[in-house]
Amino acid sequence: MTETPPASSTIDARAFNRRVWALALPIMATNVTIPLLGLVDTAVVGRLPGAEYMGAVAIAAVIMNVLYASLNFLRMGTTGLTAQSFGARDSDQMRSWLARACILSVVLGLALVALQVPVLRLSHWLMAPSDAVWPLTESYFQIRIWGAPAALLNFALLGWFFGVQDMRSALYAQVFLNGMNIVLDVWFVLGLGWGVDGVAWATIISEYSAVLLGFWLAARRLGHLGGRWRWDRIRDTSRIRRMLGVNRDIFMRSICLQAAFVIFTSAGTRMGDDVLAANALLLQFTMFTAYALDGFANAAEAMAGEAVGAHDQDLFRRAVKVNTVWGVLFALVFSMAYWAFGTHIVNLLSTVTEVREMAYVHLVWMIALPVVSVWSYLLDGVFIGATWTREMRNGMAISLAVFAVLLPWATAT
Repeated sequence: MTETPPASSTIDARAFNRRVWALALPIMATNVTIPLLGLVDTAVVGRLPGAEYMGAVAIAAVIMNVLYASLNFLRMGTTGLTAQSFGARDSDQMRSWLARACILSVVLGLALVALQVPVLRLSHWLMAPSDAVWPLTESYFQIRIWGAPAALLNFALLGWFFGVQDMRSALYAQVFLNGMNIVLDVWFVLGLGWGVDGVAWATIISEYSAVLLGFWLAARRLGHLGGRWRWDRIRDTSRIRRMLGVNRDIFMRSICLQAAFVIFTSAGTRMGDDVLAANALLLQFTMFTAYALDGFANAAEAMAGEAVGAHDQDLFRRAVKVNTVWGVLFALVFSMAYWAFGTHIVNLLSTVTEVREMAYVHLVWMIALPVVSVWSYLLDGVFIGATWTREMRNGMAISLAVFAVLLPWATAT
């Protein structure tokens, strides 16, 4: 596997655009497979009779997303810190960031498994689902949670691949993970009739398989980067403190973000199973948009981190500018696509008439979403790469406060 050449602040505009695309395109392909899995989950479960099945998967998915997205600093923090070592051409430190991230991933994954009972109780209290939905949700969660160590290890590996700008390995690992998950989804749910439990088992098997592939790909990349494993550098307390500080800020930012999703889903449960299911369906638009546009955000992330590590201000400015231009253009394309094909996508995802009609009413928000949200995605990438995590944390806290204040007014109208 060839090493990605470093970006340069001296190359011409055309070459710099090619450089951005060399980073962004594999990430976009990688990211699109993630909500594609959500689309397949929704479509498969949507073929089961009754809205309670889709509602159960929606609630369980929110619980898992809150847990995992709150710990997504294992991906983000690893990318920023590794990218800066990549810019400084410090191969030993790149290895050390990978080791620290993997150790922390296993510890946190086992902690989630141990805390599954209180997490379920808290989720039931917060969301107050119907009697038809909750037993299905509980069954799904109790299976899925055992994949937590593998899921978090995949976060760490993905973040490290982004940091060393090995986008092909990231693509291979994620396509393998989500491709296997999709195949097993269809087989377990529609073929074997395992219901929502089949969705959970498909995810667990795929996550552990992807970890094995990820370690193999990382070993290949390390062979090209050089350096050696040094325990004294891995346990360097100053580096560990820096990692924990960055991760703490990203964790608090992620808690605020996921709190908004929990509040949103909780409000939907109180409006009935049809509203809950329609919200789950429309959130697939949101996830697809976010992951696709994050291709340029992640490219900016890797390049901004490299620029900081190399102390190259011109590279930093060019990375932000070029990724922003391409990100906004793609956001416009997504908005037009949702305007043209939105109702067809809704029909594909659900056969329940009430859920479809509810989704049609609110489809306009999905059309506007890409051009509004692209700015937050791009800035996320820049701030992560530069490890300006305190500013990210504070900005997200303010956003959550505004959302919480406006929600009662919005649901009352």
